[in-house]
Amino acid sequence: MIETVVSVDLMIEEKLKIKKNRLCPDMISGDEKRLCIVSGLYGDELQGQYICYEIIKRIKEDFDKLTGIVDIYPSLNPLGLDSRTRDIPDSEIDMNQLFPGSKTGAVGEYTASCIFDDIKGADVCIDLHSSNLFIKEVPQVRLNDCNLDKLLPIAKCLNTDMIWIHPSTSVLNGSLAYALNQIGTYSMVIELGTAFRINKKYCDKIVDGLFYLMKFMGIWNSESINPHVPSITNDKDMVYINSESSGIFIPNVDLYEKVKIGDEIGTIVDVITGSVEEIVKANADGMICSIRDYPVIEEGSLIARIVGDGDE
Repeated sequence: MIETVVSVDLMIEEKLKIKKNRLCPDMISGDEKRLCIVSGLYGDELQGQYICYEIIKRIKEDFDKLTGIVDIYPSLNPLGLDSRTRDIPDSEIDMNQLFPGSKTGAVGEYTASCIFDDIKGADVCIDLHSSNLFIKEVPQVRLNDCNLDKLLPIAKCLNTDMIWIHPSTSVLNGSLAYALNQIGTYSMVIELGTAFRINKKYCDKIVDGLFYLMKFMGIWNSESINPHVPSITNDKDMVYINSESSGIFIPNVDLYEKVKIGDEIGTIVDVITGSVEEIVKANADGMICSIRDYPVIEEGSLIARIVGDGDE
């Protein structure tokens, strides 16, 4: 059942509407578990669009296997999606810094408040994200260290390659996941791929993981995959490589590749002089979990992240 979560009048007789698709059994008792899957807080993140479509399609194909409630919110920032911008257009406001929002605030805050009120009370909320235009990421769960005993078993269901645990002091207070965790609705972020693109292979991994989570929660009564056992890392184990020069970055490695200290990650070149400005080298042993995708860089730009093998 498609429902309108929030509707706001805009200029020139236009409306901002955010909708969800509620999938639930025909007969419910009121005791069913509820999973929320949200996407599109940033208008340039498209991976979640495909994931939401695939989840809805598969549930409809085996609807009799559904024993709980799945609320799917494909686009929480439809204006950004329509205008191909990351933030709320014109205002340049980051939608993911407005939660829990305010009913008496401006359009963005009011919208965030309606979304928050609609999601709160769910058992779990999964917030689907892509990386930005510049960096591509392996599929990973990001969560903070509050309620880790509750969050980590959920994160391990999601069939990602990595779980990255952040100290709660480093998490944005206005993010949807942070605000929900503060009121006891368990929430975490899945990050994968890059902006403005859909990597079907990555997305299908997450779709399989979400169905395993549904089975784990008792809201899907069907066969599912056994999820990949992810590496688990903390901020202190994540190593960053930043450029020391400007130019065009030409990578020599890709995601998932194992490197040793001193291995060549890539080169930064000057296209007018034909010279190599910098040979970028690994500064730690481990796996490439993030790599620069947009080649034009300036001094200080993030080139790559390297993560150790972690703990299972």
